[in-house]
Amino acid sequence: MNNKVILAFSGGLDTSFCVPYLKNEKGLEVHTVMVNTGGFSIEEEKEIEQRALALGAKTHKNVDAIDEYYKKGIKYLLFGNILKNSTYPLSVSSERAFQAMAVLEHVKEIDAAYVAHGSTGAGNDQIRFDLVFEVLAPEVKVIAPVRELKLSRKDEIEYLKECGFDFSWEKAKYSINLGLWGSSVGGVETLTSNGVLPEEAYPSQITEKEPIKVKISFDQGEPVAIDGHKYTPVEIINKLNILGGKYGVGRDVHVGDTIIGVKGRVAFEAAAPLILIKAHHLLEKHVLTKGQLYWKEQLSGWYGQLMHEAQYLDPLMRNIEAFLDDTQKYVSGSVEVELRPYHFSVLGCESKFDMMSTKFGDYGEVNKLFTDEDVVGFTKVLANPLKIYYSVHKDD
Repeated sequence: MNNKVILAFSGGLDTSFCVPYLKNEKGLEVHTVMVNTGGFSIEEEKEIEQRALALGAKTHKNVDAIDEYYKKGIKYLLFGNILKNSTYPLSVSSERAFQAMAVLEHVKEIDAAYVAHGSTGAGNDQIRFDLVFEVLAPEVKVIAPVRELKLSRKDEIEYLKECGFDFSWEKAKYSINLGLWGSSVGGVETLTSNGVLPEEAYPSQITEKEPIKVKISFDQGEPVAIDGHKYTPVEIINKLNILGGKYGVGRDVHVGDTIIGVKGRVAFEAAAPLILIKAHHLLEKHVLTKGQLYWKEQLSGWYGQLMHEAQYLDPLMRNIEAFLDDTQKYVSGSVEVELRPYHFSVLGCESKFDMMSTKFGDYGEVNKLFTDEDVVGFTKVLANPLKIYYSVHKDD
């Protein structure tokens, strides 16, 4: 009988509990996999591997999914200027589908009959993992020990101690999930509707106070350079996260509806996503048409909703991605941004595709494409439907 289980492993308390539980109580051969979508350093990856093996995993694998996550996820969040509820850049929620798909690749590699994760029954992540597993590998049984047993943090620690594992599990005051596209921050203050996180709760602390200007270059919608120096998009995101973090840029609180129907509140720090989205959006305003901008906003909002609610595998997502790809053909140029403590401003842009061109006239001053008589006639035609309406409905 196939008793292999692949456990999505992060090294935290919940997934650490799962290793001996699956091995001792379920009699399974545990293989752990950590999928890095930008939240772990090389040193942390090594520590996570050591912990997994010490807990009893037969094998452990670290998977670098950062480039995959950017190319198939983050890129489209940027192309769509996606901020859920006009606030949140989907910093953590957009990672889960890519982590789940990478875990399933390992399931196939070792032909495991089971796949497991450490999500509780209280949030969105359980749905995100389960749905990917259900759609792509319905023959593989999903196990979620913490959810199924309804365990408290204390219960998990006691079980690990009984198994001989006395790691330090001091609960941090704030729960922080670090990622390439920003970090979430949860604490007692986010459990109420009016709590405010203190300065020290955020991953980055302010060390710079003097304003600085940064020029970000885009090529067909993707960031390609900072101040004239070329980097990969992932490198630019990392650099802007560090630079913006020194100014406390990118902090906010997201309030939204969870997949399971309750409202939630979480703080986040996402310097690079907010800077890039605002800079990219400004460039688009100059190079795209009114219709393109309108339909991008409609489809991008729905794309973000589907991404957040675990529907990444919906074929509609590929349709919207094809549309977004096509809209970026002329989104090339540079945007200047100024950083200040707790704030940034998008100052202006340059692009050879800029439709705000002086050869057509100067806005508010002179127009070179038609005469004043043309405007009078155009206005009469434009007003005609409303004139008819109000002649019929005189009392309105």
